[in-house]
Amino acid sequence: MARKPRIEFTGAIYHVLNRGNYKADLFDSAGAAQAFIECLFQTCERMGWRLHAFCLMRNHYHLAVETPQGNLVTGVHWLQSTFGNRFNRFRGEHGRAFQGRYQAILVEPGRHLAQLVDYIHLNPVRAKVVTLDQLAQFRWSSYRYFLRDTAARPPFLLCEAWLQEKGGLTDTPQGWRTYHDHLAWLMADEGRQKDAAFERMSRGWVYGGDAFQKNLLGKFKRMPNAQDWGGTEIGEINRIEWKKLLDRALRTLERDLAMAHAEPKSAPWKIAVAAWLKQRSSVSNRWLTDHLGMGPPDAVSRYVGELKKSQRPEAQLVNNRLTTRVRG
Repeated sequence: MARKPRIEFTGAIYHVLNRGNYKADLFDSAGAAQAFIECLFQTCERMGWRLHAFCLMRNHYHLAVETPQGNLVTGVHWLQSTFGNRFNRFRGEHGRAFQGRYQAILVEPGRHLAQLVDYIHLNPVRAKVVTLDQLAQFRWSSYRYFLRDTAARPPFLLCEAWLQEKGGLTDTPQGWRTYHDHLAWLMADEGRQKDAAFERMSRGWVYGGDAFQKNLLGKFKRMPNAQDWGGTEIGEINRIEWKKLLDRALRTLERDLAMAHAEPKSAPWKIAVAAWLKQRSSVSNRWLTDHLGMGPPDAVSRYVGELKKSQRPEAQLVNNRLTTRVRG
């Protein structure tokens, strides 16, 4: 029986979770856990995700992610395949790192998202990996990142929306002390965790109120077919976004598309632009080579890979220039 397609649309929020293949431990070392977090942060940057919470346990992960561009499938595929490749190289192993199909449960904004964040943050406490007082030192959770100075926090890691649902808390030291007290209140009584629907957080296809679910179902029924749940529209949105990024890079470098097609396929500035776009979006190699004239799609991957390995110093200089000068 064919798998149902993922439900994707702009601005969707998901509880994403998956386990190691055969429930094997994936994050049993600090190196593996840190590698996954680095892949997660790179995914957020490339896909434009908003990350509301995350937590790694020994053999699984939990994410609360918002997808302004409706690109869940592309993003999770990149996240898991990139980490899987790095994990296998590090361990000298082969095969899948994760079990077959990840869960992606749609979440209603507001109160339901705020409850999901509580559930994710309390995961290691409820599993008795750490105590609540030790949670601020637990390295593999967004809770620790939120307690840092905001200047050191990744810009895609956001808390304002769900903190507001906790009685109007703010992203301040006092706000976080009150949030800690809220988590302690939840942990003091299992009945409160049941009232917060913790047992429902990892089941089904949606977590939200009846009106939210009915609205989603009505929206999907009006679509031509399930395979197009956001696919056509999102593809067009992505291409528009890629073109905006490309135009900004070209203006910064005082170049244009005519120059791109007139100059060598491996011109340093073109490699720099390709790498810069791939760092910030889900842009495809085919699209890059069509617009920049860089030869076959696999050549783009090769050139960008060489830049990352410091084998293209001229291109790296231009890439650094783009990183520091392009705004907005």
